[in-house]
Amino acid sequence: MTTLPTGTAAVEFDPFSPVYFDDPYEMYRRLRDEAPAYYSERYGFWAISRWDDVLTAHRDWQTFSSTYGVDLSMLRKGERTGFDSIIMMDPPKHDRLRALVSRVFTPRAVAALEPMIRDVIAGYLDGLDGAGGFDAVADFSGPFPVEIISRMLGVPEGERQQVRHWLDVMLTREPGEIDPSPAGMAAMAEAAAYFHQLVQAKRTDPGDDMLSRLTLVEVDRGDGEMTGLDDVEIAGFATLLGGAGAETVTKLVANAVVLFARNPGQWRLLRDDIDGRIGPAVEEILRYYPPSQYQGRYSVKDTTLHGVTIPAGYPTLLVTGAATRDERAFTDPDRFDITRTPALALGFGYGIHSCLGAALARMESRIAIIEVARRWPTYEIDEAGLRRVHMSNVAGYANVPVHV
Repeated sequence: MTTLPTGTAAVEFDPFSPVYFDDPYEMYRRLRDEAPAYYSERYGFWAISRWDDVLTAHRDWQTFSSTYGVDLSMLRKGERTGFDSIIMMDPPKHDRLRALVSRVFTPRAVAALEPMIRDVIAGYLDGLDGAGGFDAVADFSGPFPVEIISRMLGVPEGERQQVRHWLDVMLTREPGEIDPSPAGMAAMAEAAAYFHQLVQAKRTDPGDDMLSRLTLVEVDRGDGEMTGLDDVEIAGFATLLGGAGAETVTKLVANAVVLFARNPGQWRLLRDDIDGRIGPAVEEILRYYPPSQYQGRYSVKDTTLHGVTIPAGYPTLLVTGAATRDERAFTDPDRFDITRTPALALGFGYGIHSCLGAALARMESRIAIIEVARRWPTYEIDEAGLRRVHMSNVAGYANVPVHV
């Protein structure tokens, strides 16, 4: 075991604490200022929090590997997972498999989905007209994104919302709880079994959907021989895309509802020029409250930042939520401002693991916010009724009561 530097910072970064779950931004400021290369004695991980450092680490997969897992539960085992998920791969294997799935998310392919996306979003909002109030998560931002990605995957109607419920249980953590709960482990097993069975069904009875197409493709495994994807690999893609497609947009749209309620001047700016401002507005929401607060990596060789050596052999968290509020990169970063020139969208990842579905997530978010603005030009939220999720990696609201 590599000897750690002496002296620990007064600030504590605990990603399983009420402070982290409820409002980590003062903690993040201290982390950037006092310990930009931070070591947690309690949990045994390192954390990088400044904008430039996080960007550099995302690009440097040779130092910060993805093959040991994506959260502390996996990373602190210090073993390669052996699980065939694209987010747990480094090049060249990662690049070959990503090239397959990225075809589904080309600009042309995503643009073709717009009519379906509008229909799904309008369908959920139509049911809320005249209600006088609703929960922006339970009634809207929770169900519609998973409906969209599950349709794309080929999940039968009536089974699509279950994907979201499994994911919520899998990601939930109580304070101090690093590993998934027994219920979370059971949900993980159920989701994996479900998608494995669905892939097998698609092989015998294919449809016009992503999983059916993946049963037909071939990939170069690196030896020049083209082979098809097996059922476990395709099920891994489905689990990943179903989860990412549900969680990111769910949190982003709910965050938007809260931020605009708290910043009515920004809401008026958006409504006055909604077509011109909606793109930058989505980017500012993503900067201000990124749904993915950190990305887990594993240091495979020593690297030095700010006079501190992060040694090989440790989980390392790239803290997006801190980086996007770094005053070294942004003027007045704690001010929500949709007129701000959009920065690089770190909230959708960066480097080789940038979000495959980022264009789709942006389109869904834009359409959802536009539709809310057109239906309810004024609204209020019940601040006392707001409830945040307690999840690994993911941050946002579980409940946002709205009065219209």
